[in-house]
Amino acid sequence: MSSSGATILAVLGTRPEAIKLAPLVKAAAADPSFDIRVCVTGQHRFMLDQVLDVFGIKPDYDLNLMKPAQSLAEVTSRIVVEVANVIREARPEWVIVQGDTTTAFASSLAAFYEKVSIAHVEAGLRTSDKYSPYPEEANRRFISTIADLHFAPTSWASGNLLQEGHPENSVFVTGNSVIDALVWVINLIKSNSVLREQLDDRFSFLKPYRRLVLVTGHRRESFGNPIRRTCEALVDLVGELSDVEILYPVHLNPNVQEPVNAILGCAHPELRERIHLIAPVDYVSFVYLMARAHLIITDSGGIQEEAPSLGVPVLITRQHTERPEGIEAGVAKLIGTDRTRIVEEAIGALSTSRLPTMTIHKSPYGDGLASARMIEKLRERVAGTTKAQAIIC
Repeated sequence: MSSSGATILAVLGTRPEAIKLAPLVKAAAADPSFDIRVCVTGQHRFMLDQVLDVFGIKPDYDLNLMKPAQSLAEVTSRIVVEVANVIREARPEWVIVQGDTTTAFASSLAAFYEKVSIAHVEAGLRTSDKYSPYPEEANRRFISTIADLHFAPTSWASGNLLQEGHPENSVFVTGNSVIDALVWVINLIKSNSVLREQLDDRFSFLKPYRRLVLVTGHRRESFGNPIRRTCEALVDLVGELSDVEILYPVHLNPNVQEPVNAILGCAHPELRERIHLIAPVDYVSFVYLMARAHLIITDSGGIQEEAPSLGVPVLITRQHTERPEGIEAGVAKLIGTDRTRIVEEAIGALSTSRLPTMTIHKSPYGDGLASARMIEKLRERVAGTTKAQAIIC
């Protein structure tokens, strides 16, 4: 992609980053103020590529940095070096990063070393516990320290940044761009009858007379006993409620695969018939599944933001959350990983059926216009320049 616009570099490496930056990439590509390119680190290789395909984004740079069993120190150092090389080649005026991943932190550090301005999408989320989530809580704080523009998804996140002393003219409440992406996919499914039929056929094993509980789990702090207790609770739940079935797209990480397959995959045959363990699905399929679900049990951050827009209650299997807005709105509950409590909370959530459907415009996380607001602020910052290039890594 090329134009005579301002030079901006945004860096992405994981599926959540791709989902949340895709609307911004597409908006920048349509704006003559920017010359946009895409570069990926490949932190989540397979799942990342799926999202880019959905949104029709072809990377200009693919660093493909991931190797099996890399330590955080190894992947961080490799990203810093390689993204710094891209920055020196592209000479952007801005680097854009999203969220709290190792890619976002390391790319911000590379930009800082190269003295390039940094815009942080989804800034200001906090749990106040540097090890929960790990390493994401520390990553987002590190990024805030060196960022020049902070795009806060909510007023709560903005308040955190202002309380920490970041200049008021650098902090902007934009909404979360995940809602932009969600709106785009929902409209795609609604408007494309062929796609809808394909999705219905693909998941025809789900019975319309059963209540669907959609489950995900992948965070580092969930590894070991927490994910084992969650799986045991899911077996108990299916045993307690005969009209419930569970769908669990199992993350590819062995720390997730092993306990899930050992516990859920080996449940009693009468229960196993209502427990569906599948490979990770593409983003369009996952939005379809969220919309069908009666309840979502997850340790994901992004799902906490997406589900309220679909009117689906969420039980969060974590000790802390940096997204309290959903809890305050009554559409999410933080429950931890105690086996008994998970079962009790799930039964309670299912007993009230689905929540009254919340429209996109009532979501605590945005109205689908976050990317437009970010583009406006970036345009203001680069106004007057003769040439710029937006690069997304």
